[in-house]
Amino acid sequence: MITLSRPDKLNAFTGTMLNEMIAAFDLSDADDDVRAVIVTGQGRAFCAGADLSSGGDTFAKGGSDVQTDAGVPRDGGGMLTLRIFESKKPVIGAINGAAVGVGVTMTLPMDIRIASTAARFGFVFARRGIVPEAASSWFLPRVVGISKALEWSFSGRVFDVNEAHAGGLVRSVHQPDQLLQAAREIATDIADHTAAVSIALTRQLMWRMLGADHPMKAHRADSRAILDRGRSADTREGVTSFLEKRVAVYIDRVSDGFPDVFPDWDEPQFT
Repeated sequence: MITLSRPDKLNAFTGTMLNEMIAAFDLSDADDDVRAVIVTGQGRAFCAGADLSSGGDTFAKGGSDVQTDAGVPRDGGGMLTLRIFESKKPVIGAINGAAVGVGVTMTLPMDIRIASTAARFGFVFARRGIVPEAASSWFLPRVVGISKALEWSFSGRVFDVNEAHAGGLVRSVHQPDQLLQAAREIATDIADHTAAVSIALTRQLMWRMLGADHPMKAHRADSRAILDRGRSADTREGVTSFLEKRVAVYIDRVSDGFPDVFPDWDEPQFT
């Protein structure tokens, strides 16, 4: 569980929060006992967007003081969403309240988003004189479609959870006191019935292939994955347990590494 915890500031996003969230995802990837990650907010907001305490200069450095080695400023929200994109564990967003600006764009690379009836959403960038960030121009159209992505971004208005649900931004809507339990049930279902390495590979196959220009790339990648997994102890256990009508006990660990099923994947560099 990763909890955004600046409740007196509606969990407004800061450089410290950026660094701590990236560190938390590093820890979750390295810990085989972690099978899924739930992200939520403390108090009445999920995240009200960037901390605007710097006033009119808030976005003068691109919304973040972080820079590349070459001295080029990078958008902090984008650094976070790219880290979530690389996660080896499934990520569930439990959106308990207002999710505005980076508060909503940070959820886009999360695999499953559920929301409280108290949640509100807003891609408010044009109303602040900036543009969508956190790589949301890549993520948002893939999550909700280009037309809905543009409508929400053009208007910059804050909308309720029912519109978010109807638009495909969130999977389901829950009463506030039932939200985390619903998130835990989704996470537990994954943890109790699936193989960790299979989940890690499946997650990357799905996300990366969103950018593929031909299904042949998916065919090559999943063929490599099937061949490797087909020879694994987990697959033998999965088939045997099914035939024996018992619960499977998977032993392969994400931390032991798994095959590079994307040898032709060229990781873009920030320049």
